[in-house]
Amino acid sequence: MFSGSIPALVTPFRDGAFDEAAFRAFVDWQIAEGSTGLVPCGTTGESATMSIEEHNHVVSVCVEQAAGRVPVIAGCGSNDTKVALEHMRHAEAAGAAAALVVLPYYNRPNSEGVIAHYRYLTDNSSLPIILYNVPGRTVTDISPETMGVLARIPTIVGCKDASGKVERATAQRLACGEDFCQLSGNDDMALGFMAMGGAGCISVTANVAPGLCGEFQRACLGGEWAAALRLQDRLFPLHAALFSDASPGPAKYALSRVRPDFPTDLRLPMTWPSEASRAAVDAALAIAGLA
Repeated sequence: MFSGSIPALVTPFRDGAFDEAAFRAFVDWQIAEGSTGLVPCGTTGESATMSIEEHNHVVSVCVEQAAGRVPVIAGCGSNDTKVALEHMRHAEAAGAAAALVVLPYYNRPNSEGVIAHYRYLTDNSSLPIILYNVPGRTVTDISPETMGVLARIPTIVGCKDASGKVERATAQRLACGEDFCQLSGNDDMALGFMAMGGAGCISVTANVAPGLCGEFQRACLGGEWAAALRLQDRLFPLHAALFSDASPGPAKYALSRVRPDFPTDLRLPMTWPSEASRAAVDAALAIAGLA
C-alpha cells in the first residue's frame, strides 16, 4: 500500500503566509528525487500553527501538484475528534490516499478513549487511516494491544510508529497482522525498523535528502542490508542534527543550504535554530555529501 521514503513535508512560509509557489516546486522536487509518497500538514509542517482553512488548502495544493504521481497521506490529526473528522472529509474530497491521524494530544485519553476516537472517525469517513503514535509529543501511547484492536477496523490500514521503541515493529506485526502497513516515524531507527518488517519511513530527513533517503529505503526493501548500513552511516549525523533544536527549525535551516531559494520562515512558537544546531547541520550535510 504505502512504502519507501515518504517525507513529512515542511511548509514554506514567506512573510507569515503560505508560499504556494514554493510548495508546488518543493513537491515536484521531492517526487523527482525519488520520494514515494508525501505527507502535508504533519508536525514537521507546523500544522499546529495553521487555521483549519489554511491547513485544508495546503493539503489540496499538495494533492493537486502530486497529480497522482505518488500518494498523498494528509495530516488530519487533532485533539478534537470533530476537527480531525473535518480534516479527513476535506482530504478525502481533495483526493488524498489516506489520512495520518495522530493520537489525541494533551487530552491524554485512556485506551477506551483512543479506540472511541478512531472508531468515530472511521464510522463517519471512508478515507483510510494511518495511525500516528508519537508519545514524546502526545504523552499517551498506543500500546500494541490497543493497536491490534484498531487494526481490525477495515479502514485503519497502518501506523506511523514514532514510539522510539524499534521492537514495536515486531510486537505490532504480531498484534495487527502482516498486512498492516508499518512506517517508521524515526529516521535514526528506520534501519532496525525495516529489518523487523517495516514498509518505509515517514521522514523528516527526506525533506533535505530525498534522493539519499529514497536510496536507503530501496536498499532496505530489496534486502540489500550492507548497502543500507552504508547509507545509514552517511545519513545518521543528519538525522541527529535535524533534532538538535526544536523541529522543524533545523530542517528549514538545512533546506536553506540545499535549496537556497526555499522560504525558511517559522511560525511562533518555533524560532530559528541555535548557532550550535546550525553548525551540527552544516557538519552533517558535509558528511552526507549534500553541501
